[in-house]
Amino acid sequence: MKSLLLYLGLFWIVPISVQGQVQMNKDSLLRLMPTAKEDTNKVLLYINIGQQYEGTDPETAKAYYRQARDLSRKMNYTLGEIRFITNYTYLLNMQGRYDSSIQLNLQSVALARQINHTEYLAKCLFNSGTSYQYAGMYDSAIIQYEEGKKVFALLKNEMLEARSKDILQLLYAELHRYDKAIELGESAIAYFRKTGDKYPLALSLSNTGLSYVSTGKLDMAVSYFKESLALGKEIGDLQIETTNMLNLGDCLIQTNQYSELLPYFKRALELSQIMGAKESEAIANRGLAIYYLWKNELPLAKKHMDQALEITANSDQRVQHRRNLETFSSVLFAMHRVQDAEEALRTSTILGDSLNGELIQQTTLQLEKKYESERKDNQIRLQQASLKQKTTLNYMLIGGALALLLISFLLYLNYRHKQRLQVQRIQELETEKQLMATEAVLKGEEQERSRLAKDLHDGLGGMLSGIKYSLNTMKGNQIMTPENQQAFERSMDMLDSSIKEMRRVAHNMMPEALLKFGLDTALRDFCNDINQSGALKITYQSFGMEGVQWEQSTAITIYRIVQELLNNTMKHAAARTAIVQVGHTPEGTSITVEDDGKGFDPLILKGARGIGWTNIQSRISYLRGRWDVQSEPGKGTSIHIEINS
Repeated sequence: MKSLLLYLGLFWIVPISVQGQVQMNKDSLLRLMPTAKEDTNKVLLYINIGQQYEGTDPETAKAYYRQARDLSRKMNYTLGEIRFITNYTYLLNMQGRYDSSIQLNLQSVALARQINHTEYLAKCLFNSGTSYQYAGMYDSAIIQYEEGKKVFALLKNEMLEARSKDILQLLYAELHRYDKAIELGESAIAYFRKTGDKYPLALSLSNTGLSYVSTGKLDMAVSYFKESLALGKEIGDLQIETTNMLNLGDCLIQTNQYSELLPYFKRALELSQIMGAKESEAIANRGLAIYYLWKNELPLAKKHMDQALEITANSDQRVQHRRNLETFSSVLFAMHRVQDAEEALRTSTILGDSLNGELIQQTTLQLEKKYESERKDNQIRLQQASLKQKTTLNYMLIGGALALLLISFLLYLNYRHKQRLQVQRIQELETEKQLMATEAVLKGEEQERSRLAKDLHDGLGGMLSGIKYSLNTMKGNQIMTPENQQAFERSMDMLDSSIKEMRRVAHNMMPEALLKFGLDTALRDFCNDINQSGALKITYQSFGMEGVQWEQSTAITIYRIVQELLNNTMKHAAARTAIVQVGHTPEGTSITVEDDGKGFDPLILKGARGIGWTNIQSRISYLRGRWDVQSEPGKGTSIHIEINS
């Protein structure tokens, strides 16, 4: 008489809390219906409302689910149709319509595969397994469950894992592996106690209690059934309440406590009739018949057995029908209707033999299918082995040919690579040769500049200074007319200007500040000299130049680059202002020279033959740098140079 609690929670794609607030939630959902648009949200609304009716009015719940299905199909909303099936088949299972439930659940599996949704696929596989299990088709149930377990493992979801354990414990219980069933059930119970989720906790308690009944631990089973019953009443779920009433009544029968049966089976009968749960109604009637048989109120006992037989005779609940016939025969024997009792018992025996025969036939067919499948697999393996032998040689020949081609190709690539390396090396040598030549020219140029600067400073500069000294001495010893005095003063001024110009030229040829104080100071002095001359207003900025130890050749080259760029600006750009920025980092040195002059088209540089641009390019190449010229007519010029360390 044990009644397995149908498992619903796993199927709730969109969970709704019905814990003590079913009516309030239902009313609020119903108020949304008149204004709901025909979209996916309305599908979910139909599903949610149906879930509120499941425990109290299954037919109304089914009506809402069908509306969700129709709207989903109209919109081609596959997820909505899957949600319809997962909720609708729960009610079919509860009503004992397992064939219809199996068909729909398999359809949901196909839909989940179609949309390639892992979570829905796992749930639909478990739903199919549950329907197969209720129908007694355990091998098919195992196939669905095992595939579902593999998919669930990919999700890494503790809640779904706990609910799948609760489902699997029922299967292990059907296979009489009660220790494994209890292990799974206790694991699920522990998780739901931790989360405080009352609905799945009630399910797990009831299902685990059945395994304790099967192992003879009735005290443990009763405590679990009572806790589950209390939770079912708290959340207002009639199905949970009905199932636990039946299970507690069964425990009372097993312990011969017949006097306490009435309230349990009477309440279970009332709830079953409200929900339209025919199998539960038949079991409750049979329980009441046993109670009245014990009280020797035989007419009432027969009345309830007639009602139970009427239900099972017109359904596919043949196992329950056989049990009803056995109990009915006991009632008839008590009424001294021996012939009728023996007929009922004989019918029960025939039905039992038929069920056993079908089970044996089903097992035999499964074994035959398994044998035939293995025989075909062996034939396929032999054919594959023969084919493999034939193709192996072909593969070896093809592989050898491909290997030969590959080796030839690699040798060719190696040859081409060596050629490219040789060409690259030649180019590098030519570049290095050019750089060495450039370096020699630049060094020679700087040496000549240095020599000329010294000659000017020491030779011509000394001579001019001597002349100035002599003239000053002569001035003190001669009496000159005012006109001669004025001419003499002009000559002295011109001599001073010549000395200054000579010193400026010598300084530009080899600035002393560059050799004594470094590049940054030399560039700053050079810009200040131009500012003082009034030829151009220059803003000089430097970054990271403090304390940098430059090679003399590098410092001189950078100085000459900036010098040449500013000379070009003063000669050709007609600029009023210019900016010089020099920055140094561990990665290299950057130089930027900008002016507000008349600008030019940078394309003319490609054909330029001027000494200035040629010198700049040669010096940049010598430093292995790169430069970028940005200019437009009337918009000034910006030249940026990057020199790697």
